[in-house]
Amino acid sequence: MITEKYSSKLLENAINEFSRLPGIGRKTALRLVLYLLKKDNNEVESFCDSITELKKNIKYCKICHNISDTDICDICSQSSRRSDIICVVENIRDVMAIENTHQFNGIYHVLGGIISPMDGIGPSELEINSLIERVKKGKVSEIILALSTTMEGDTTNFYIYKKLKDFQVKISTLSRGVSIGDELEYTDEVTLGRSIKNRQNFESSITGI
Repeated sequence: MITEKYSSKLLENAINEFSRLPGIGRKTALRLVLYLLKKDNNEVESFCDSITELKKNIKYCKICHNISDTDICDICSQSSRRSDIICVVENIRDVMAIENTHQFNGIYHVLGGIISPMDGIGPSELEINSLIERVKKGKVSEIILALSTTMEGDTTNFYIYKKLKDFQVKISTLSRGVSIGDELEYTDEVTLGRSIKNRQNFESSITGI
């Protein structure tokens, strides 16, 4: 394996940091670092300050766990949205994907992941208990399970279903317009929008209940 040689230790350190980012190889990292070197100091400082400010000041909504600038996110605080319909998603990117469809007017619950024993992620590592607490308050009419149609996503759906099935709440899931094995964030907006609009009862989507 050939190790890259750099004329500057500072350049090498910057490349090492950029290449830690997901999807960024060392060649792309080098291109990004060289791009920043061409920019004036004010632009680079502004770039660095935005990342530092994001890390220091970003909040997570106390209701749905979405990212926010305030304690309650803009979605949860909108009076025009149906607060009795909760769409359960894996992560913040899925919230963005569903919002881009303009087909959902309820609110969300971000789990922060899905059950994956291989990765050491169990129910206690996710925001499942806080979802149950929201349902216990009796103000929820429907839970939409909008997780990726992978084995891990289906396992998480079923676990949540078992925890909520005795409550007086409708539990539905996306229609199979989203192909099995697909992750929500990579599904096109039209397909995802139709899958939300044509959602089905969760119990009818599984066998052995």
